[in-house]
Amino acid sequence: MSKRFYALISLTSLALLIFYNSSFGLPTHLEKIKANGVLRVLTRIDPTTYYQSPERLNGLEYDLVNLFAQRLGVTVEFIVPATFDDILWQITRNKADIAAAGITVTEQRQKIMRFTQPYQEITEQLLYHASNKKPKQLSELDDGILELVKNTSHIETFTRLKKTAPSLSWLTNDELDSNGLIYLLNAGLIDYTVSDSNQIELIHRFYPHVEIAFDVSELLPIAWALSQGEDDSLYDEVNRFFSDIKHDHTLDQLLDRYYSHTNRLNDFDHCKFREHIRSRLPQYQALFEKAAAQNQLDWRLLAAIGYQESHWQTDVSSGTGVKGVMMVTQDTADLVGIDNRDNAKQSIMGGSQFLKHRIEQIAPEIAEPDRTWFAIAAYNVGAGHLEDARILTLQQKGNPNKWLDVKKRLPLLREEKWFKKTKLGFARGDEPVLYVENIRSYYDLLIWHTEANNPMQKNAMDEKPAIPQNNALAIDSPLL
Repeated sequence: MSKRFYALISLTSLALLIFYNSSFGLPTHLEKIKANGVLRVLTRIDPTTYYQSPERLNGLEYDLVNLFAQRLGVTVEFIVPATFDDILWQITRNKADIAAAGITVTEQRQKIMRFTQPYQEITEQLLYHASNKKPKQLSELDDGILELVKNTSHIETFTRLKKTAPSLSWLTNDELDSNGLIYLLNAGLIDYTVSDSNQIELIHRFYPHVEIAFDVSELLPIAWALSQGEDDSLYDEVNRFFSDIKHDHTLDQLLDRYYSHTNRLNDFDHCKFREHIRSRLPQYQALFEKAAAQNQLDWRLLAAIGYQESHWQTDVSSGTGVKGVMMVTQDTADLVGIDNRDNAKQSIMGGSQFLKHRIEQIAPEIAEPDRTWFAIAAYNVGAGHLEDARILTLQQKGNPNKWLDVKKRLPLLREEKWFKKTKLGFARGDEPVLYVENIRSYYDLLIWHTEANNPMQKNAMDEKPAIPQNNALAIDSPLL
């Protein structure tokens, strides 16, 4: 029999199944999920998707999935297969409801799974070791080792590129993910690999020897994947969900949460910070840990603020009267009960108490992590000016409880057109925005350097042989 006949039989069977389900009241895929109370989601451990932060599980996919589950009124069961290839295999065989794993939509994948509307766009980028000459075209890769992850969109891209660059060759790794290969690249064990642009944007700062050469693809969409079976009920609901969170800017707020601060520091800042982690932090770490524990804070957040303030030095001061490791003002010292701002122990304890005080002052309706960013902004510019910016945000129909919206209005406090309408008037409102973003970057770097069981590094160190195949700105804190 012809392929056309078999295709006709398959389509007829599917139509009859849909008719049978709708005619006789059998539950749809979405109704089954709601009845069971559980949404089963395939994902992977990656900074762009799903990971354990110091306080809780985090990641863009983690947040998106939980928002969708709340919409349905169900809980989430996250499933983390051993490899990315396993994720694709399981979703095509209907082993879960959704695959939310930063999956690039490709022509080949669309033949075997259904993609929702995209929520992000990326390019694929060639990475190289900084000790090598920056390649400008694919033909320059012939003398080096290029390694790619098995069954990723990167393989599809390079298979297509090989048609016009026949000498192009690479190794395929079926054990490591992209993070693992980037780790090997940074260590000089391979010469080249490929990363999605959103991934390297998040982790580039952790790898001082990795550089971006050029894009190897056009803009590509990222979306959730569903199996091709059952019916359209879940698929349609997911698409309505993404339409809604794009319309109300929830998606923008989530993207800002994970990406806005990642490029604040340049290479010099990163190198200097890593050197100071080795040479300066050890003498103060115990003080940060003790002060943070007494005030229910993460010591690395407190240390990040201290680094932004003084680069972990005690003998510093500014023309505004602040001094010490945490650059505390005399008024703040009086408030928290310290009498020697030059003393590192007192300065760090005082800064910790003041940050805790700022957090407690933040309006209760502001949730984490925005609550922390608001508190740090208030630590820098003062609670009154921050409240002025929140009021401006509300007047301009933004969300006064979201850092993404308020940080756009804080710089307006420099402009007379706006500050004359506020209670406290003029403020250098751009400075707390840069201050917060810098601290977020330092905080991320400290977490990276202090986490003993980093899953990406562990994955890379467990590597098996591959299969051969064809300036942060210096900002004073005058309110401290």
